Amino acid sequence: MNDVERFLAHAVQLEREAARRYEELAAAMQTLGNRTLHEFFSRMAHYSRLHLAQARARAGFRELPALAADEYEWPDGISPEIADWAGVDALMDARAALLLALDGERRGHAYYATMAATTGDAELRAIANEFASEEAEHVAELEKLVAACPA
Repeated sequence: MNDVERFLAHAVQLEREAARRYEELAAAMQTLGNRTLHEFFSRMAHYSRLHLAQARARAGFRELPALAADEYEWPDGISPEIADWAGVDALMDARAALLLALDGERRGHAYYATMAATTGDAELRAIANEFASEEAEHVAELEKLVAACPA
């Protein structure tokens, strides 16, 4: 991909989906009575909304294309943040929720890193690298939580 506007349209959609999924995980952990993970997932939803705003702000004066669902260019044909989220429900345990979130963050990181590595556009590369770095921080945080969570 070599079009900054198209990339940012993808980033907006990815972060919108991430926020929605984190809200679902927060609700599931609230139902489970896990206050710590409820707060963590709520905070992650907030970060996703910040990333969404950041992607929109990066557009600046440019108008982002309104893409239909079949016009997005996602790995495996599906957005990285929703690929394996079908299992979100109020009965999932803490470890399953963390693993699901970790998978989404890894996919999001891989998407941004791949865009940075494969584009010929310097501006897009810089933005994608920045977004990949932010996702890498989320991956590291989730890996620590998974490691501390009993199997």
